[in-house]
Amino acid sequence: MSRAKRSRSYVVGFFAVTWCASSVMASDWPRFRGPSGSGVSADSAEAPARWGEDFNLKWKTALPGRGSSSPIVISDHIYLTYWSGYGTERGNPGDQADLRRNLTCIHCDTGEIQWTTPVEPYLPEDPYGGMFAQHGYASHSPVSDGERVYVFFGKTGAFAFDMDGNQLWQTSVGTESDPRDWGSASSPILYKDLLIVTASAEGEALVGLNKHTGKEVWRQEASGLNSTWGTPILVDVDDDRTDLVIGVPFEIWGLNPETGKMRWLCEAMDTETFCSSVLHGDGLVFGIEGRNGGSIAIRTGGKGDITETHVAWSGRDANRIGTPVFYDGRIYFFSRGVANCIDAETGEEIFQSRLDRASSGGGGGREQGRAAGGGGRGQGRGRGGFGGDYSSPVVADGKLYYISRAGEAFVLKAGTTFEQLATNS
Repeated sequence: MSRAKRSRSYVVGFFAVTWCASSVMASDWPRFRGPSGSGVSADSAEAPARWGEDFNLKWKTALPGRGSSSPIVISDHIYLTYWSGYGTERGNPGDQADLRRNLTCIHCDTGEIQWTTPVEPYLPEDPYGGMFAQHGYASHSPVSDGERVYVFFGKTGAFAFDMDGNQLWQTSVGTESDPRDWGSASSPILYKDLLIVTASAEGEALVGLNKHTGKEVWRQEASGLNSTWGTPILVDVDDDRTDLVIGVPFEIWGLNPETGKMRWLCEAMDTETFCSSVLHGDGLVFGIEGRNGGSIAIRTGGKGDITETHVAWSGRDANRIGTPVFYDGRIYFFSRGVANCIDAETGEEIFQSRLDRASSGGGGGREQGRAAGGGGRGQGRGRGGFGGDYSSPVVADGKLYYISRAGEAFVLKAGTTFEQLATNS
């Protein structure tokens, strides 16, 4: 999301505005990266490649706060978090006592704010500044079962609200601080009657809460959760088994979501942080990280240490902060303004091409990769330092959407060749 303007308001993004406003779009987008956390919309309606002030724009709404969370969509409403009252002015953060975290509801058809529920903070909070200021106090996306909206607000705790914004319960899951002063970012997810919270910064823990009462059902603490910012995913192994899968520094874990107990672990990328979420498709779990680089594909269904038995391939692909997207047998990710596509089955490079910031359609970009099958792992593709590629791409209508921190929305055709359709503001 682009930096807040002087009014300190920001505008709900294109995906919430245009797609959910269409009456033919039936599917909800109930959590970070949508259904199952895949980042792929199953709707068949046409999604526009281009938009502007006078076309393909139904409405836009300014909000009285800032945030880095993603919106969710339930029926004809958008739910989004933001913070206000403190840390909104650089160089003059103000008084922490004035900090409020807010859950707001916006109508899809009109863009009108239906209600906003503010939450008072646990104090003291992490001071606003440094890397923490990159995402602030509202970086966790909500999740909903259609009957309630659940929110994680870091040290202030996990919350349940009804669909009218009334608070139902609040539960603390930890009040510690990330030793790097980066804050926390993992979004909560739902599994059956459990709300699963990754309290990595707050308590080096994964916590399962009863979604009806907020009561803690299980807690698994591990120092390996330190420096973890990704959101876990649920992987259906067979009719009787679902794994809770999360990437942590140097490893990827599969746990029992009913209890939080470890089912399997796999040594993975040589990186002391894990900022993105893992993804899955075609019987494989994938991880691509950015700080030190590295990529891996792991076959599902293992038990114990599966490092020697279940690794399908590994490479040196380098992502950044955002989570890649798996679609039609390929994995797409963005790093330093470069679009990357690899074959999910083999890890081989399909293309690597620089995004055209001025493109208004008809291709654009500069081809830098090789044809499908010609790349290979271990080339350090997209490798680089810690940078500003924070958002995660999504796919709809066969199109790939990616938004830079500068507010540029790039639209690509999902396929085996690089084809940039448009760049939008």
